[in-house]
Amino acid sequence: MADRKANTGSSSEGPTNNCDYTGGTESPKSPEDESSERPEAQYSQDLKSVLVTSVLNLEKLDVDLYRGTHHWVPRTQRLFGGQIVGQALVSAAESVSDNLFAHSLHCYFVRAGDPKVPVLYQVDRIRDGRSFTVRSVRAIQHGHPILICQASFHMQQPSPLQHQFTMPEVPQPEDLLTVEELIHLYLSKPDLAEKSKQGLNKLLANEVPIEIKPVHPPHFYRLAGAEPRKLFWVRARGYIGEGNMKLHCCVAAYVSDFAFLGTALLPYPNYKAEFSASLDHAMWFHSTFRSDEWMLYECESPWAGGSRGLVQGRLWRRDGVLAASCSQEGVLRVTPVTEPSKL
Repeated sequence: MADRKANTGSSSEGPTNNCDYTGGTESPKSPEDESSERPEAQYSQDLKSVLVTSVLNLEKLDVDLYRGTHHWVPRTQRLFGGQIVGQALVSAAESVSDNLFAHSLHCYFVRAGDPKVPVLYQVDRIRDGRSFTVRSVRAIQHGHPILICQASFHMQQPSPLQHQFTMPEVPQPEDLLTVEELIHLYLSKPDLAEKSKQGLNKLLANEVPIEIKPVHPPHFYRLAGAEPRKLFWVRARGYIGEGNMKLHCCVAAYVSDFAFLGTALLPYPNYKAEFSASLDHAMWFHSTFRSDEWMLYECESPWAGGSRGLVQGRLWRRDGVLAASCSQEGVLRVTPVTEPSKL
């Protein structure tokens, strides 16, 4: 399991959470911001992330009323929960001043989303305080809410209290294969079953707007039983840029729901999910980060039972700073696997 030692020396100035969604001015860089820059070349600024240009882009209809029309649809043919959470946070962030930064969100998924119709986001201004501001967002389809989100924004304040867990020691992303590269490697095996080939080709055809590099591919693909914990590097495809932390928080909310609930299935290779769905999702933002740079996603499941599973996650910057924490419970109804994997 994860190293539980507290680290109190990550930065002399402490973590910051500067979520400027306007994009007009860049946040000042701290020493920890400089150290988070990855050594490989940045994305070209011409290669804009589809998460910004489409997936998380909302149309403003009226004061505190927005519409999302661009959906990334996974194989389940239901709306991806991470996209609804990310768009809900986008709409909430539009209603707060530039000196307030998202520090937490709590969501309930109440109905499955329909990918064939737009989603309306209705923002309710619950409270405007001196230090904290709270917004409630309802994501609506067919006249009914599909998600209810509470988001809290905080005015940055200094504090002598500062600690965090220690980031796990793992290979760097440059030394690992992407999900797509792993799939091509599996497809090159001459003894691969035809059914497995069809499934892998479907995965390749389902273009995902984020890049993933599993640290332990057999665990990621559930090729053998393992403890309920997985690690993978993740970043948004395309360029997002600095100084727009409100947007980076929204992208991280999208990313946090990807391959998350499946962590609870890792100890059970002889079972497959007949039905799975997120019930709720919570997230806390701790420090500045760039969602178009590699971050390590550490996922673990401390409990499963009663056809439900609980998962927890930590998003680490590659310089060891804890950027965000997440938690989710979901429905997991399983059936026995009739034949072993041929991968």
